[in-house]
Amino acid sequence: MAGNPEGLGITVKGVVQGVGFRPFVYRLAKRFGLTGSVRNTGEGVLIEAFGDEKALLAFLKALKEEAPPLARIESLKTTPLEGKAPSEFLVLESQGGTKKTKIPPDVATCEACLAELFDADDRRFRYPFINCTDCGPRFSVILDLPYDRGKTTMKVFLLCPECQSEYQNPEDRRFHAEPNACPACGPKIWLCDAKGNALRDVEDPLAFAIEALREGKILALRGLGGFHLACDATNQEACHILRKRKKRPRKPFAIMVKDLAAAELLAELGPEEKRLLCSPKRPILLARAKSPSPLAAEIAPGLDILGLMLPYTPLHHLLLREGDFLALVMTSGNLSGEPLCVSNEEALTRLKGIADFFLLHNREIAIGIDDSVMRFIAGKPRLIRRARGFVPEPLPYPFTEKRVFAFGPHLKNTFTLTREDEAFISQHLGDLEDLETVRFFKKVRAHFENILHVRPQVLVCDLHPGYLSTELAEEEAKKTGLPLVKVQHHVAHAAAVAGEFGIRPPFLALILDGVGLGDDHTLWGGELFYVEAGSYQRLGHIFPVGQPGGDAAAREPWRMLLAYLYALYGDKALETFRKLLPDTFWAKGEIVFKMLARGVNAPLTTSTGRLFDACAALLGVCYEQSFEGEAPMLLEAMAARAQERLIFEIPLTVKEHLVLDTRRLFRLLLEHLEKYDQETLALGFHLSLARGFALLIRSAVQQTGLKRIVLSGGCFQNKILADELLRELLKDYEVYFPEKLPPNDGAVSYGQAIWASWKLKLKG
Repeated sequence: MAGNPEGLGITVKGVVQGVGFRPFVYRLAKRFGLTGSVRNTGEGVLIEAFGDEKALLAFLKALKEEAPPLARIESLKTTPLEGKAPSEFLVLESQGGTKKTKIPPDVATCEACLAELFDADDRRFRYPFINCTDCGPRFSVILDLPYDRGKTTMKVFLLCPECQSEYQNPEDRRFHAEPNACPACGPKIWLCDAKGNALRDVEDPLAFAIEALREGKILALRGLGGFHLACDATNQEACHILRKRKKRPRKPFAIMVKDLAAAELLAELGPEEKRLLCSPKRPILLARAKSPSPLAAEIAPGLDILGLMLPYTPLHHLLLREGDFLALVMTSGNLSGEPLCVSNEEALTRLKGIADFFLLHNREIAIGIDDSVMRFIAGKPRLIRRARGFVPEPLPYPFTEKRVFAFGPHLKNTFTLTREDEAFISQHLGDLEDLETVRFFKKVRAHFENILHVRPQVLVCDLHPGYLSTELAEEEAKKTGLPLVKVQHHVAHAAAVAGEFGIRPPFLALILDGVGLGDDHTLWGGELFYVEAGSYQRLGHIFPVGQPGGDAAAREPWRMLLAYLYALYGDKALETFRKLLPDTFWAKGEIVFKMLARGVNAPLTTSTGRLFDACAALLGVCYEQSFEGEAPMLLEAMAARAQERLIFEIPLTVKEHLVLDTRRLFRLLLEHLEKYDQETLALGFHLSLARGFALLIRSAVQQTGLKRIVLSGGCFQNKILADELLRELLKDYEVYFPEKLPPNDGAVSYGQAIWASWKLKLKG
């Protein structure tokens, strides 16, 4: 350390606010006999430390190696300090600034707080809002930075003397725990009936709610980032009523179990899956269900996987443990297709007619956020929905002078806002199909722009003119004069993976997805690209067939079955169709056949998602979908039960592009319908498709010489397909598959932003 300075100025950036970092620094300084100060700033944490050189070096080493479990140091810069050393080490009031510090995500209740929660002698016994610097709400209560109580929704609760003492004591684990509270000074819970009337004569709302759940009632529960609808997951009638009222006929319900032992009773869990369930992020984990199951059949009809999570708030722990429930349904508090209810007022209005009782609280939620969903694919945890516990952690961004706002896709919408070398991806916002979701989009955007102190200078959106996200982007570009970059949907998928792993083009990208508008105005979705920085070439795809009725085909897989039959047999397709489907579909089939024959409202598509739909209809798994992805999920569940591996060879033709002739796969499945059972054929479909896509990639590698492969798209949520293809490709190639973002459309906004950065640098 040149010149042996009397002190050091240390600026620490990363996730270092709201995670117990300042008391950690204080205790370290005491340990090494240092004087000085520590404070939060808009940039991060600023430390001034004075002492001898040996102590300062040891202090720096400990800062990096012993940081609190929730902290993440991204940079640590030092500058010499001159002047007289102060007599003690102080924790100072926060300073504002340029707001470049990281915002911590919400964190599950820690073991120390749980011990107090269930200790009858503790002053926070059974208090539903217990927390400390190692746990509790963060993102969901932050109104602005730096992260101090006065800039959270907790500012309305004045600390009692005991809580104030903890809050001001650097030796206490609640030192500057901004949501710190107790029954004397903090938020409260109360009950309302189905009509919204407060039940003021109920002395113990928690005990009342537990008894209601035991009796089969449906409870609207205000949680950390919004409302859940809860009922006893072992009560068939309660689950049936919830489905009916929520207008959710078959989409799986997530369940919450009281502890890991209960989770192991219900699902097959490996060591890594157990660790993920118990992690501070506490996502919903998709895991293979055990059979027979004590759960109601209504939880996940026809599927072999469960979406289960452990409690992550004190209120959850109290409900499950005191009620001794094996599992509770914990599904999003909304009507199907609507955004999550966040405030008490909107829940009492929008959930009226669904919930029998409302368990409310008065700790306001700054911004709504849903539960994250994960699944182990190819041996690693992969995100299916990125929200609580992960947002607002940024992803890397290739630095550009201009800040970018990417509007994302139409379905599974997220947006992305960039700041220097960081990209902040919003939580899952839902499908942009109604005004409520658009309002939520705009509210979350305003919140991000405020807390990040960023205003965009470049806008990015999808190519598809019919997407509401595209319309919003075009309106803003026209109104503000900001430049607008448009990105092909599946190319954005590819760019997202490149951004996550810091891959520089060129590379090959296989994107297996639903549909996105292609450059040729057909509907793409099973694509192989050669990607460069700011340009791309479509090298290959699956065989194009008509998509009769456009979006209607996504809801009715029987339409895509007929489309593939027409691609195979032409005028004779109806004969085969009638042999395969119940007669209730025959009249509709004749109309759709005419659409295909005349080329009317039957745009060509290379969608892998629609291919899965067609196979599901062929094998009688699903003719009509009640939610997006139902047919492929049922098909995968059927394939998982197969006892025999069957692989068909799918030919590859070379015309303008490499074309994987998926018609041939359909012909072979048809020819073997009598020879094999449905499960074997379903698995055969998956394995054959994986083999075919591997062949497609190998041909492109020979053509281009590139061995760096990116995989993404919603169809890679399918574990069988992804596992098989990755196993095949990893033997020979450098393969990248999403880990920090979902493979589905939840990653598209980030990919749009990455693509814009490449474009901006080309222009610069």
